[in-house]
Amino acid sequence: MDSGAIGGFIWSVADLLRGDYKQSDYGKVILPFTLLRRLDCVLEATKPAVLQEYQARKHLKMPLDAFLLRKSGQIFYNISELDFARLLADPANIRANLMGYVAGFSENARDIFDRYDFQVQIDRLDNAGLLYLIVQKFAAVDLHPRAVDNHKMGQVFEELIRRFAELSNETAGEHYTPRDVISLMVTLLFILDIDTLSVPGIVRSMYDPTSGTGGMLSLADEYVMQLNPQARLVLYGQELNPESYAICKADMLIKGQDVKNIILGNTLSDDGHPTLRANYMLANPPYGVEWKKVEAQVRKEHKERGFAGRFGPGLPRVSDGSLLFVLHLCSKMERAEAGGSRIGIVLNGSPLFTGNAGSGESEIRKWIIENDYLETIVALPTDMFYNTGIATYVWILTNVKKPERRGTVQLINAVDFYQKMRKSLGSKRKELGSEDIDRVRELYTAFTDDEYSRIFDNAEFGYRTLTVERPQRDENGEIVRNRKGEPVADASQRDTENVPLSEDVQAYFEREVQPHVPDAWIDDAKTKIGYEIPFNRYFYQYTPPRALEAIDDDLQALGREIMALLAEVVA
Repeated sequence: MDSGAIGGFIWSVADLLRGDYKQSDYGKVILPFTLLRRLDCVLEATKPAVLQEYQARKHLKMPLDAFLLRKSGQIFYNISELDFARLLADPANIRANLMGYVAGFSENARDIFDRYDFQVQIDRLDNAGLLYLIVQKFAAVDLHPRAVDNHKMGQVFEELIRRFAELSNETAGEHYTPRDVISLMVTLLFILDIDTLSVPGIVRSMYDPTSGTGGMLSLADEYVMQLNPQARLVLYGQELNPESYAICKADMLIKGQDVKNIILGNTLSDDGHPTLRANYMLANPPYGVEWKKVEAQVRKEHKERGFAGRFGPGLPRVSDGSLLFVLHLCSKMERAEAGGSRIGIVLNGSPLFTGNAGSGESEIRKWIIENDYLETIVALPTDMFYNTGIATYVWILTNVKKPERRGTVQLINAVDFYQKMRKSLGSKRKELGSEDIDRVRELYTAFTDDEYSRIFDNAEFGYRTLTVERPQRDENGEIVRNRKGEPVADASQRDTENVPLSEDVQAYFEREVQPHVPDAWIDDAKTKIGYEIPFNRYFYQYTPPRALEAIDDDLQALGREIMALLAEVVA
């Protein structure tokens, strides 16, 4: 059964809930039951051994986790004699038995159901006479890893979350990223490190500060395992949404990852991994979302810790916190001498150019580029995400650039690399096929200038904003001077000029300003350096206007058509 069929089957459970639940509340039942069934199937083979071990040792006054985990073969276990089949055998006690079954899980698994207030839903379903029917439905679907691998299971969860988000008018894109986009990001993140990742027994770390349901972590892990089964990628994450966190944690449990590495909370205000230095990082933070709720904590860290904290370079405007996540990731970079880090983050267009020289956004870009962290930016097609059709960009950052890439940034224009979807999913109407991902990979690794790829020196994104002053004049037209004999600036005539860093300021001033205003001068004390990345300008292709004769012919034809229609109406 493929992921779509499984999702459809589980979705059919909604037919039982209709009338007793609002559509927006379906997920409160279906998601935790899907997780429960998945864990039930995963533990099926080793359950007898776990129960036998528990019975043999339960009288001991000592923690039994180590013994039970060894028998379980997973990093979680269940000591209840119940499972879905046994739950169905006792309809009269379904509520008490189900609660007892959930209570039998190890603490790291029980926490998942606590995040869903699962006991509240059990009571509600039991009162509505639906609990047995729901358990019966889920008992009929096989979610064992041999039937549904982790990749498919992730797709099932994502499809369910998308549907529930649409029903409740939530933003599905805040919880997970389309897998085709993740595949591209993972490819760009790892492709230059293939030799390192192919070493037998290699251990590397991966971190996602907005982990959602864990899709990015999962695909990164799958990529490395396919490349080198003897490699190990230790996964870390943090997620704000409790339900997404629960799914991510369940996925990590099944993968055998340490679920203590998955933290619930707001990454910006309460860093769950304050000492972490990760080799690889991926993120899809919310686009254009204000950070007012965490403003006090962020500003405090910026002011009190400066560059010793995460936000030393500057703070963006409160209306868009995207660049805060970029700074957060950069603060997690492993030292270059210890192997360094590579980061992939997907952002909207705003972080490329928002903010004048001296603004928080410009200062952050300045810090990133002058430290030579920015390696590549890939422009994605529009309509790639479930909740928005806007333009998006994948940024690749690293503190261990290859020698040939040092001091440069590669821009890749992939806006035309896509396949149209047969059926739209929310706002997602396009997807990256394997050949599209391959085209981007080839452009990236070729690292040359062509129609779709441009290479720039870091300094080409920088500019100086000059303050051009003109003198005050008295009623006789004479220049007003101060006690030192210097002309007094007229604030009403003050202007600014942006001059590329690569250009000589005085030469620019003499060429562009003085011929028009000979009495002007530059106030050097007010000069600011800014950085922006006008991506679209670099790939702009001029399309000449149509010939006037062709336009005139079209207008005349349209006029004749209108007159013919009017004649029919009059007749």
